[in-house]
Amino acid sequence: MRTRWIAIGLALVGAVTLAMSSIAAWWLAGETTIGPFGTHHCFGGDCHSSGLSWTGGSDLWMRSAIATRAAAIIATALLVVLAGALAARRVPRLVARTTLVALAAAIATGSYFFAKFPTLGGVSLGLGPVLYAGGIVTGLVAAVLVLRTRAVP
Repeated sequence: MRTRWIAIGLALVGAVTLAMSSIAAWWLAGETTIGPFGTHHCFGGDCHSSGLSWTGGSDLWMRSAIATRAAAIIATALLVVLAGALAARRVPRLVARTTLVALAAAIATGSYFFAKFPTLGGVSLGLGPVLYAGGIVTGLVAAVLVLRTRAVP
């Protein structure tokens, strides 16, 4: 019983942090934020959003940004479904296994997007990668807790 509530909490925390990571800045360059959503820059009170092409990253890197955001959104949805099924007193093993696959895809795409970031001067790390990693870890723990739970007759 207690494990179920822990898994529900972890799944919801993982869902929220993954959702926030897909819109949070992964890197900061002055007043410009860079993330899997693209870039957003404000100069003199005039704000604009644009793509990632100006960073000089490869085409594969820019595609990995889209895959990273999609993986975060898919894993978020699956973690919410996992928490809902647990709250309904079910043991959603299929959802837990699917969540593990989605989180594995999120690890692969997010790692590539983070590792292959083009070198730009004056760039600092934002909150996005921390939220992304935290969401993956809490989501993995929630899914594993469900898979280790015995079915209640």
